[in-house]
Amino acid sequence: MKQENQLFEHIRDQLVESSEKISAGRMMSSPAITYNRKVFAFLSTKGKMVFRLGKEYDSTAQNIDIQPFNPFAKKGPLPGWFEVSYTSSAHWQSLAEHALAFIQS
Repeated sequence: MKQENQLFEHIRDQLVESSEKISAGRMMSSPAITYNRKVFAFLSTKGKMVFRLGKEYDSTAQNIDIQPFNPFAKKGPLPGWFEVSYTSSAHWQSLAEHALAFIQS
C-alpha cells in the first residue's frame, strides 16, 4: 500500500499548502484531509481513497471505479461518501478538489 500512501500524502500536502483552513487529520484511524476541522477525504485501510461528495453526487457520471462507502457490516453506506480504488487513482486529485468544494458550500 506504499503507492497509495504516497499519492494520498501528495494530494493532502498540495491541498494543505493551498489554504490555512485545510489541514491533515484522522478519520476511522486513517489519515484524512480536513477543512475547518471537517473531514472531506481520507485513505481507507483498504488502500482506497474515500471522498465526501454529497448525496446528490452522480457516481455513474464518470467512467471510474467508484462505490458508496460502507464501513459497516450491518448498516448501509454512509450517505454522500464514496470510495475509489487505486486503479482509478488518476481521478483522486480531482475528486479531492470536488469534495473540498462540496464541503465549502
